[in-house]
Amino acid sequence: MSKDCEHNCKDCKEECEERDLTEKPNQLSKIKKVVGVVSGKGGVGKSIITSLLAVLEERAGLKTAILDADITGPSIPKAFGITGRADACDLGMFPAKSHKGIKIMSTNLLLESVTDPVIWRGPLIANMVKQFWTDVIWDHIDIMFIDMPPGTGDVPLTVFQSIPVDGIIVVTSPQELVSMIVAKAVNMAEKMNIPVVGIIENMSYIKCPDCDKEIKVFGESKMEETAKNYDLEILGRIPLDPKLAAACDKGMIELFDGNWLDKAIEKINAMPVKEV
Repeated sequence: MSKDCEHNCKDCKEECEERDLTEKPNQLSKIKKVVGVVSGKGGVGKSIITSLLAVLEERAGLKTAILDADITGPSIPKAFGITGRADACDLGMFPAKSHKGIKIMSTNLLLESVTDPVIWRGPLIANMVKQFWTDVIWDHIDIMFIDMPPGTGDVPLTVFQSIPVDGIIVVTSPQELVSMIVAKAVNMAEKMNIPVVGIIENMSYIKCPDCDKEIKVFGESKMEETAKNYDLEILGRIPLDPKLAAACDKGMIELFDGNWLDKAIEKINAMPVKEV
């Protein structure tokens, strides 16, 4: 930090460890806790995990929200059966509400058609994510989940710098390259001083409908070894479940039945609250 620092980080050009780029949410929003759901690669089921966590928190009586930060590949509204476009007023945008009351903001709620591609460059995408935080009237929220795009590019960087994230959950699969995927996500969180709440493995197994035996479709999991290497807590394993996939496709994720993420919810709820 320069000795002449005026603590005006947003206009400062200096590289500084104490640089604070955190944005305030909309003046009509009060958000108590923010958890990011991340992965080092795509296709591991971050959006399903995000949706399930939000549903469980809503069932527990908490006012819950999802900020869909996957701007070019949004899927959260589909899982909740939300169609149409978001409303707005002079004070900001209004999030959509699921059947059970979960508040959701996603790019798909701003497009004429959900099949319209979002052909934007990185800075514009990152700015849209920031606007979902600053311009949306979330009202009072106990916990917000941020469904992040895969990787460690513009959007995760913008989220970690602009939004006061309390912790992240890393989602992975049982494949061999899991260690590298987890390492990327964990190392980025570490560099950005974001706590890692734990790790969730998706597509862990499938149960035989006849004998109820667990079949490891992708081979034996490496999650214990990976969790040990990076000092992470395993928060749950999600099976390949045709009923869960069907619920997402039909927009009925709120009707799912399963206790796979109970430990994750317990850990999230034990995190300290710092309202913004």
